[in-house]
Amino acid sequence: MLLLMTGFIQAQTKDYRVVFDMSSRDTVNQQAIVREIGLITGANPDAKLEVVIYGQGLDLAVKDRSAQEPTVQKLIAEHKASFKVCAMTLARNHIDKDQLVAGVEVVPDGIYEIISKQREGWGYIKVGH
Repeated sequence: MLLLMTGFIQAQTKDYRVVFDMSSRDTVNQQAIVREIGLITGANPDAKLEVVIYGQGLDLAVKDRSAQEPTVQKLIAEHKASFKVCAMTLARNHIDKDQLVAGVEVVPDGIYEIISKQREGWGYIKVGH
């Protein structure tokens, strides 16, 4: 029984990889994602977490527009999560990479990034309420 429980606990903590789909302008959703990342990494410091931002979620990643800017910077600096923004969303909104919160990366296509992570076995969570 002890051996079975040990295997179960290891299965729960091993290979924790989640990609979050952030396309919401809603500040409640943006606050929820940074809170959730804190909770996950508090329980599992080795978790690999990525937030893919596109569409109306763009403000989360733009300097001086994001109410979560200090928290996003801290999560990136502490390697608790990566934040990636869709290049097409940037172009459509006339935002340059240098206008992004420090450490936010740009990917060619946000949806393709999410699909790629899912193909690699990452879990998927759509951010919303």
